[in-house]
Amino acid sequence: MSLQNVILIVIAAVVILLAMDTVYTVHQTERAILLRFGAVVQADVEPGLHFKLPIAEEVKKADARVLTLDSSAETYFTLEKKPLIVDSFVKWRIADVERFYTATSFDERIGQRILQERVNEGLRNQISRRDMHEVVSGERDKLMFDLTSDLDEIMRRDAGIEVVDVRVKRIDLPTEVSTSVYERMNSEREIEARQYRAQGRELALGVRADADRQTVVIAANAYKQAQEIRGDGDARAASIYAGAFSQDPDFYEFYRSINAYTNVFQDKGDILVLDPSSKFFKYLEGDNGS
Repeated sequence: MSLQNVILIVIAAVVILLAMDTVYTVHQTERAILLRFGAVVQADVEPGLHFKLPIAEEVKKADARVLTLDSSAETYFTLEKKPLIVDSFVKWRIADVERFYTATSFDERIGQRILQERVNEGLRNQISRRDMHEVVSGERDKLMFDLTSDLDEIMRRDAGIEVVDVRVKRIDLPTEVSTSVYERMNSEREIEARQYRAQGRELALGVRADADRQTVVIAANAYKQAQEIRGDGDARAASIYAGAFSQDPDFYEFYRSINAYTNVFQDKGDILVLDPSSKFFKYLEGDNGS
């Protein structure tokens, strides 16, 4: 191969490489910035196919999607100087491409480090304004809202980063504090349990006393009604007997005497000492008693 052919091949290869370097593509999931000799020419390149000057111009790209920064657990102190171990995460994305490039040179790790520092500072400020109850449950949502708003404003200004959301995954107490807190919680629960039991016993005594009173009242009313019914029955029976026997007084007297004889002389071994002229033997005497 002659020298001329080699030179032509080299020139063609260089031309092809330069032509390839003039074309670049930006995807929908990317944010891009165009630089010319290190200076920003176009801050936010739209997605699609673009052209640039070879060698002189350079394109840098970064992920435009919402990213997650899983922060490491840190210890923060509440308003009453109690330590809390907080584990959190942050959702973020690039909002201002030029500022993000200026702050991080499109290095995602640098952006995450800056964001991590701001998150730690923001959590420290927010938690130090609240007591433990407010941090754990009382104002937890408000704490996250305030932290997200403040952090978003700061990161947009300093690094062109939009903070979408900040969330706390877990809040723990240090081991030395957990034991005393759990013991105090157990004591409080025992006191509440004793109060509930005492209230229950008091209510039970009241219910039993009321039930006993109602039992006595019901039994007394029932006995009263039974006696009234029994008295009415006896009165009606006596009235019926009186009406029946009044129709034949002699027969009634005879009937009563026969029943008396049956009851008195029921057992042959019974002994009855009476005057023979007693009216009791009226119906046992000869003709007069026939």
